[in-house]
Amino acid sequence: MGRDTRVLLIGFGNMGQALVRGWLAHGRAAGSIGVVDTAVAARAAAEKLGIRASERVGAASGPAPDVVLLALKPAQVGAAVAELAPLARGAVFLSIAAGKTIAQLEAGLSPRAAIVRAMPNTPAAIGQGITALVANAAATPTQRALCEQLLAAVGATAWLEDERDMDAVTALSGSGPAYVFLLIECLERAGAEAGLAPELARRLALATVAGAGAYAAAAAEPAAELRRRVTSPGGTTQAALEVLGAEHGLADLIARAVRAAAKRSRELSAA
Repeated sequence: MGRDTRVLLIGFGNMGQALVRGWLAHGRAAGSIGVVDTAVAARAAAEKLGIRASERVGAASGPAPDVVLLALKPAQVGAAVAELAPLARGAVFLSIAAGKTIAQLEAGLSPRAAIVRAMPNTPAAIGQGITALVANAAATPTQRALCEQLLAAVGATAWLEDERDMDAVTALSGSGPAYVFLLIECLERAGAEAGLAPELARRLALATVAGAGAYAAAAAEPAAELRRRVTSPGGTTQAALEVLGAEHGLADLIARAVRAAAKRSRELSAA
């Protein structure tokens, strides 16, 4: 398992491009990567990086891949898998297509195909993502390690024991960046309504969320303890938290939001 392991990337959208940037930054040779994408602009972007690109799977040149990475919209997976089935005899399939289960991929490839399903999130674009992975029984330890290595190039990784947990992962870390972006929006707006210049409110909101996240990640204590530390009895923070907790039930609201996202993930997987 080396940096010259051959990877065929199906789809070169935002996540596909983020992955390739991470691989190249970690020393993977551009010649070990192939891209298939129907969009002319996507193929041109790959070729600028020294990566061979083709419009169709059948037109992809080079040796047979060790890893076939599906970075497609869910609706595109079925047609792509039908074309890719002949590769299932030697490659591991790594899918980051939201909602597509291992069973659905096996149905299109082969019951014996080695498959790893993964859920990265948006911060992968800057190498700060986190990806949850789960494998079927056909994926060997070496293939699992290779898939993890590829995704570790854009952030942290975590293995799941049960694929059913992927719906909760999707709801928490997959959709989670949008919840944080909403928090930033709300802080910006509240700061401006409190009299701050909009640009200053934006800078303060961004720095506060980024700094608090980095501080929590570096701390040994749980978030609840960190919250208690910055909440002086009778102070400004306590006044704000009483509104968020007692009046608006923020904890319950977030729990409901995550449950709704997980439910929708299950519905999409069953579609």
